[in-house]
Amino acid sequence: MANFEESLKKLEVIVGQLEQGDLALEDSLKLFEEGVNLSATCKQELEAAEGKVQILVKQRDGSQKLEPFLTESPSA
Repeated sequence: MANFEESLKKLEVIVGQLEQGDLALEDSLKLFEEGVNLSATCKQELEAAEGKVQILVKQRDGSQKLEPFLTESPSA
């Protein structure tokens, strides 16, 4: 399985090819499907990384404590 950077680079190439608009419909559809799969893979890897990110929080007594990095969820 490709790592995040490789998947993202390949996705960028696919987007560039699709933007040129000179591919046959069948080839465009295959690339689009591959791009959607790569996008989903990248999203999963980013979500997994986000879950692992921690921040150092300075305590009142001067010590430091690791806490999970929580992002604000969009308000509905």
